[in-house]
Amino acid sequence: MITLENSGIYLVDGKPAHSASVRPEEAKKGTIAYKILSAHNTSGNDTALKIRFDALVSHDITYVGIIQTARASGLTEFPLPYALTNCHNSLCAVGGTINEDDHVFGLSAARKYGGIYVPANQSVIHSFAREELSGCGKMILGSDSHTRYGALGTMGVGEGGPELVKQLLKNTYDVAYPGVVLVYLTGKPRRGVGPHDVAIALTKAVFANGFVKNKVLEFTGPGVASLPIDFRNGIDVMTTETTCLSSIWETDDVVKTHYAVHGRPDDYKKLAPEKVAYYDSMITIELDKIEPMIALPFHPSNAYTIHEFTENAADILADVEKTAAEKFGKVKLDLVSKAHDGKVFADQGIIAGCSGGLFDNICEASAILKDKSTGNGYFNLSEIQTAILETNGKISILPAASSRPVTPADMNLYPAQEKLPVNLIIDGSVLADNLKAIGKNEKWLQNQLHAQGYHDFREIFLATCDDQDNVSLYVKVTKTG
Repeated sequence: MITLENSGIYLVDGKPAHSASVRPEEAKKGTIAYKILSAHNTSGNDTALKIRFDALVSHDITYVGIIQTARASGLTEFPLPYALTNCHNSLCAVGGTINEDDHVFGLSAARKYGGIYVPANQSVIHSFAREELSGCGKMILGSDSHTRYGALGTMGVGEGGPELVKQLLKNTYDVAYPGVVLVYLTGKPRRGVGPHDVAIALTKAVFANGFVKNKVLEFTGPGVASLPIDFRNGIDVMTTETTCLSSIWETDDVVKTHYAVHGRPDDYKKLAPEKVAYYDSMITIELDKIEPMIALPFHPSNAYTIHEFTENAADILADVEKTAAEKFGKVKLDLVSKAHDGKVFADQGIIAGCSGGLFDNICEASAILKDKSTGNGYFNLSEIQTAILETNGKISILPAASSRPVTPADMNLYPAQEKLPVNLIIDGSVLADNLKAIGKNEKWLQNQLHAQGYHDFREIFLATCDDQDNVSLYVKVTKTG
């Protein structure tokens, strides 16, 4: 459930309040947003900001024009870190080859002007920025609308190319001090509710009424602690669709762990509102009451709960078809036919992009799809003889005889049945019962270690033994630096 309060609100000792002993003008300085904006403001006037960013980031759809414009205006070197990365849209379209010449340009520009070139096979724009450029208290300007890293303590702003050109030419990002909206999170999401459900519900609540337009969303409240880092990132990156200017979150040990895992522990610091802080308005999100959502064309604010959608699918999809015809004339969508027998059938599912292709999303999908077929391995329906939708939701596929994989029996080969390897050491500890089960002892195991150049069981993270008595060792690795 999401509620909006369109009037000034205090946060006192972490709780919303309608009054406090500090005047609003002074208490505004207690927000996280004020601290970060002030630290990057060069104007000396906290109502008319002139911002210098800590880093820039662009993808291969925009960086050529930005660099060429800056070059024509006298650019001799990049005055701040500038990452030249990739857009997931072009990569998904044709494997990135559509922008091959742009990639060559990006590499040469990075070498000439001192930038960071990210090859197409390594990362897309926002995953790179989150893992390599973000830092608590920093600001990043990106030539992509979804430049949002607030959950990592970084204020991200997405703008058109000219604003990046200005930064490259050592000019400033000029903007009036924005309103700051308190986004107060409570509860914990129910199982089956993901970050995009929260983000879509938020967008639905504030887009049409302009509640957060050109403002900064500041996320805090007891509900933050219940969210893994990727859940926070998934909500945060979608705040662009609300029309807000930027976002920032309170940081905690979850964020601290993120930076430590990525080898950048010094980029973490605790960010939180002061004891008393004042906001222009407030959004309360009760995470435990958010339901699974679906967003329809032509904006994520055209959203429904899954229950609402399935109960009225034919009427809702008919409205989308009507809107398409009105807006685009020649475009004719066929969506109503997808709804029948009380269900809505999708032709394809995609998990990708700066907001969808997050690690936790992919892991959740993998767990849901475990042991089920998605038709993987078959690129033409003619290769499938029969496909059966089982009652448990699994699709069983019988391939055409000419398309099924060759088996050893087809070639009159009858290999011996392999057995699973047995674990003998886990994290330096010998599994005595497993040794006994295969008729071996610690002396034999010690000899196996010596033969491979090791002398102490504690050096070994994992040791396994196959049915031919071949021992495989996986050594502990100590990260340094």
